[in-house]
Amino acid sequence: MKPTNPLRIAVQSNGRLSEPSREYLRSLGLQFNLNGRTLITPCENYKLDILHLRDDDIPEYVSREVADFGIVGENVVREKESRVRIVKRLGFGFCKLVIAVPEGSPIQSVNDLEGERIATTYPHVLAGFFRENRINAAIIPIEGSVEIAPSLNLADAICDLTQTGKTLKENHLVPLMTIMESEAVLIESMISRHEKLEFLKL
Repeated sequence: MKPTNPLRIAVQSNGRLSEPSREYLRSLGLQFNLNGRTLITPCENYKLDILHLRDDDIPEYVSREVADFGIVGENVVREKESRVRIVKRLGFGFCKLVIAVPEGSPIQSVNDLEGERIATTYPHVLAGFFRENRINAAIIPIEGSVEIAPSLNLADAICDLTQTGKTLKENHLVPLMTIMESEAVLIESMISRHEKLEFLKL
């Protein structure tokens, strides 16, 4: 009988979900040692390899069946529009994707965004929101430091993740509305595999 390859699960290598994701795996009874140098960590008591990746890359690895499972924010899954299945919401990594405007801005409602410029790292999610609300606004995709865009006159508002609202407040921004609420989710590839069903029973 041909031996089966280990399952693979992708988790965030560094960031707010990295340690909670590892703790979740340990809560399933999985044992592994991290050395901080390798991007692949084998479990000691289960046929499973842990891949340590950038969170934005996790849905792609899973959709292309390089990894069987992944733990990532639902916001990333929505933005990447990858062909994956959400198996379970994990109860950590809570955050909100909000539109925020500078203090004193004349933008006070969703209709006031018509014709304005909104900077974001979530252009696909934001575009969907605008289509649903029939708003014609300019979406400015940027990779980071979204919160400084209004002060530099790059944008009139931003669409970004927030957990506590502290960063928004520090940059004199106030939330206008919530686009989506998010938490860490377990995703799986679309391919069927008996070992995947066994893992989900842990």
